[in-house]
Amino acid sequence: MIDSTDNAHDQVLLANAEEAERRDRLTPESVGALRHGRALALRTPAQYGGLWTDASAVARRLTELGRFCPSAAWVAGTCATAKTFFAQNFDDRVHNEYFADPDALACGSGVPGGRGERVANGVRVSGGWETISGCEDADWAQLALFIDGAYHVVVVAVADLTVERNWHMAGMRGTASQRLVADRLLVPTHQTAPAAPPPLRDRLFFGLCTLAPVLGATQGALTVIEEMFASDRKPYMTSYASMGESPGARHWLARAAHLVDRAGQTMSAVAHGSEREDLTDLDCTRLQMSLTSAARDCREAIDHMLDLHGASGFRMTNALQRYWRDVTVSSRHPLLNPYLATENLGTALVP
Repeated sequence: MIDSTDNAHDQVLLANAEEAERRDRLTPESVGALRHGRALALRTPAQYGGLWTDASAVARRLTELGRFCPSAAWVAGTCATAKTFFAQNFDDRVHNEYFADPDALACGSGVPGGRGERVANGVRVSGGWETISGCEDADWAQLALFIDGAYHVVVVAVADLTVERNWHMAGMRGTASQRLVADRLLVPTHQTAPAAPPPLRDRLFFGLCTLAPVLGATQGALTVIEEMFASDRKPYMTSYASMGESPGARHWLARAAHLVDRAGQTMSAVAHGSEREDLTDLDCTRLQMSLTSAARDCREAIDHMLDLHGASGFRMTNALQRYWRDVTVSSRHPLLNPYLATENLGTALVP
């Protein structure tokens, strides 16, 4: 069970969020907080000492983390997706090593970025995989590639790969989503497995792991605005003595809070829906559309908050601008792409 009442580890994430952005990588303290808070064990199977929580619990925990440090929440979410995919594609022989430390950080990519050549002792792997979140601090990487023209995945120690630091972004900088490179790396045969791109149900879970940090960041931004309303700040160039005296400001705050609440309700509904045994492909497509709607709600809510704070919200010392940049970037992940979700739903409705 996840104990969300003790947020000491979350406070460590908050205290290190700005430094993580400056160094384009989570701080050692942040990585330690994720480990000790068991955020990296969310999808480690229970028989290996993990939590193996369901979609609803994973989404809730990642949202909580995102309030304090969106980049840390993102890394924990990609770890959850990597471990989920890994548990489905490899056997106990590899599981025993991969899951030996239930709180190890895993990363990976389901996009084929390389090729494998079969040799006597295994597979020689070469290629490059882009945007591998958390890879500089990860123990394991699961990577998609083609072997003999067929889709496969391999699991390798990150220490055996080269990290190319090419993550130069306006937001989510602390995720350190760098490029991983393999140059004729020998991977034992048992660490390779034929696979298929994730089915719609899994993609829905991965989408939840993507949306939850976005929602958490938006909630974190709302906390900044609520603190502003509780301060002696007043709307500039008005006679109001405080922000709360302005009917317009109260209306804008209510609108922002409503959008945040609606995004949270949508995410919860999608998480519960994704756990249904009778889930169809059409159901998954509808729920994926809902995820994109929640992401748009988060972006709109942030815009209202920036209106309330004014230009001072863009000071580099103001946490609001960091949340804004993180939400703006992370909500545009392919799993939250609104026009493709609309296209897919239209195709499903008119086969």
